[in-house]
Amino acid sequence: MAFDPEIGDVVRDVQTRRVGRVMDREGGYIQLRPLNGGVEWDALPEHVVPAEQSDAMSAEVARVNAQSRSAQSGAAL
Repeated sequence: MAFDPEIGDVVRDVQTRRVGRVMDREGGYIQLRPLNGGVEWDALPEHVVPAEQSDAMSAEVARVNAQSRSAQSGAAL
């Protein structure tokens, strides 16, 4: 049985190697958004697999690091 993600699931697009949250389905594609926000992209259902816990953790670490860098650059002004 093929993986059938639901809206809100965290998945990996094996074609692009990106991790995202399922936002919607349209025109035969699954629409994904990066966990730390950003522009959605379309993935073919056969390229989408459940994300590992480490995938979600890596995205969260990247988000926190970016937030930290932004705060540091703002403090320098």
